Amino acid sequence: QVQVVESGGGLAQTGGSLRLSCVASGDPWCTAAMNWYRQEPGKVRELVAGIRNRNNMTNYVDAVKGRFTISRDKAKNTVYLEINKLRPEDTAVYHCHVEHEKHIICRGYTDAWGQGTQVTVSS
Repeated sequence: QVQVVESGGGLAQTGGSLRLSCVASGDPWCTAAMNWYRQEPGKVRELVAGIRNRNNMTNYVDAVKGRFTISRDKAKNTVYLEINKLRPEDTAVYHCHVEHEKHIICRGYTDAWGQGTQVTVSS
């Protein structure tokens, strides 16, 4: 079972920056995409940004476009989320989600979630 571990969260001021990291165990070749979600208490977990492994295509939710940048180190099976111009509404637990290839070589790999890292933005 793939293990997913996030780091880099913390307390920051409005307008500041943070860099989140997420590393997944397992064969990087079997990673199809890596995504960042966030969840505020009592709210549904929402997709913030994602990056595809094969072509490095990225996608962002409108609320973070221009402020968040997702990138990936394929060899390390690690994804990063650079968060700039932080706003109080960015406060949430940020979870990393790993999608795996539906290939016979990758049988046994299931999509996996990390425990999350807390981001708190003070006004």
